[in-house]
Amino acid sequence: MNLQTALNGQISNWSILYTKLHRFHWYVKGPLFFTLHEKFEELYNEAALTVDEVAERLLAIGGQPVATMKEYLETATLAETNNESKASEMVATLVSDYKAIKEQLVELAKLSEEQDDVITNDLATGLIEKIDTHVWMLTAYLGE
Repeated sequence: MNLQTALNGQISNWSILYTKLHRFHWYVKGPLFFTLHEKFEELYNEAALTVDEVAERLLAIGGQPVATMKEYLETATLAETNNESKASEMVATLVSDYKAIKEQLVELAKLSEEQDDVITNDLATGLIEKIDTHVWMLTAYLGE
């Protein structure tokens, strides 16, 4: 896999995650509505910024970011929502998705290091750090 393909995979996965987080934001119910409604908004805003940051990095190295829903669905490894209805299902899905994105970021970090691309490596490493925090917090919410 080359850097451009790996970066497009990130764009696609973060775009799918963004859409999923928006759905969760709109449909969450229950006693922790206010807490999760706000958290999901924070996370989808972060996902949108991440898409932009990764796409701009891809452009900077001469690549072409995927930019349509069709391309996202074809390129992403994350699945669209499974119509999760319970808050705990939503959070569990996010933990799983973040872990999957992290695995690919670890590969992106290795690939960028092999190619002496310190900027892409820094981007991947920074995202891994954010994801580790999200997984920790979301897992704590689930009581695991």
